[in-house]
Amino acid sequence: MNRKDMVTLKKYKLSEVATFEISNIDKKTKAGELSVHLCNFTDVYYNWAVTEAMEDSFMVATASDNQIKKLLLRKGQVAITKDSETRHDIGIPTYIANDFDSTVLGYHCALITPNPEMLDGRYLNAYLNSSLAKEYFANNASGSGMRYSLPVDAIKNILLYLPSIEVQREIGKIFSAIDRKIALNREINRNLEAMARQLYDYWFVQFDFPDENGRPYKSSGGEMVWNEKIKREIPEGWKIVSLPTIATFTNGLACQKFRPKSEDEKLPVIKIRDMRDGITSESEWVAADIPDTVKVYDGDILFSWSASLEVMIWTGGEGGLNQHIFKVEPKSYYPKAFVYIQILDYISVFKGIAEARKTTMGHITQDHLNQSQIVIPASKSILQAFENTISPIVNLFVKLSQQSKQLMRQRDKLLPLLMNGQVSVTPTEVNCDLSHD
Repeated sequence: MNRKDMVTLKKYKLSEVATFEISNIDKKTKAGELSVHLCNFTDVYYNWAVTEAMEDSFMVATASDNQIKKLLLRKGQVAITKDSETRHDIGIPTYIANDFDSTVLGYHCALITPNPEMLDGRYLNAYLNSSLAKEYFANNASGSGMRYSLPVDAIKNILLYLPSIEVQREIGKIFSAIDRKIALNREINRNLEAMARQLYDYWFVQFDFPDENGRPYKSSGGEMVWNEKIKREIPEGWKIVSLPTIATFTNGLACQKFRPKSEDEKLPVIKIRDMRDGITSESEWVAADIPDTVKVYDGDILFSWSASLEVMIWTGGEGGLNQHIFKVEPKSYYPKAFVYIQILDYISVFKGIAEARKTTMGHITQDHLNQSQIVIPASKSILQAFENTISPIVNLFVKLSQQSKQLMRQRDKLLPLLMNGQVSVTPTEVNCDLSHD
């Protein structure tokens, strides 16, 4: 960006350089309407860009002709979240990177169509991801308690500071290139997790782990015995135990009681939201001298046991664990990957317990952990062989997750510098190979 561009930023209201539609398409299937794919709130919230590769993962619903005309996703548009339980979850944007034939924007979102002569969609997406825009939307949210909404006037009147359209395009390319790399890492990690789960299923559900001759145990006639507890056959010598047999489950702190006394002695608090989104500017802080048992590091297993039941391998850097989340540490010779996938596999059972109790929120107690029933092998050698096979998969998963987190941090630091002209950009500086074209 040259000096001329820096001094010729022009101020516009969004309504002066774009049009927008508020979605009224819900998840229901209605007679007489056309079948569509629905890009929902979570699809917008969790992605910097929406691409055609994601279409098959969108849910199927129906919409009227008029709704499709207004809310069909087209390349260059930006979708934002409009309604949510917290004010900080509204106004979150995503760029529409491709033209879609049958994908529309779902309820609780708004679709912005820039005037291409004045506003580049990728630049707008980056701008709306800035702290300035996020603060504006949070401050202009209406509602209280369990529901917040973004009024139409708040969307129309947000101020944009725009350089020339040419500079906007180059800035947009930079952020699209970063996003492509993050999206690629996510796709690889989805495949890695699928591979790990498939391997676990082959060894510990189908019981076709390699026997002493390297052949699949059950398929090769390995001895199986009936187990009355789980009502199925398991390999001879294997045992049924509870999850606390293979791991220690340590609950987090009520971190609001341990606030930092100085800026130099603090850690970010890892709440359930931070498990999903990573550490952000909205994350809280806790004193750095909390017990080591509730400090979290990259590679640790976290299991949220209240509200949402989720398990993950943490890669967001050092932090302090909040209550309602277990830090799970393998015991003895049990491999971390084995413990992680055991819990991941058992989540469906825990969710069934919550459903049977007719609650809208999951809530797993220590009793539920103690009552869990999992199958473990009789031999340490089988677990070690599994660890040797799966550890390269897990290590690559962690490495790519860390890389994506670092790219996100760099993107967030670069964003305000480009927006206010502190960093220069010219067309020759941008590698377009990774951009959303």
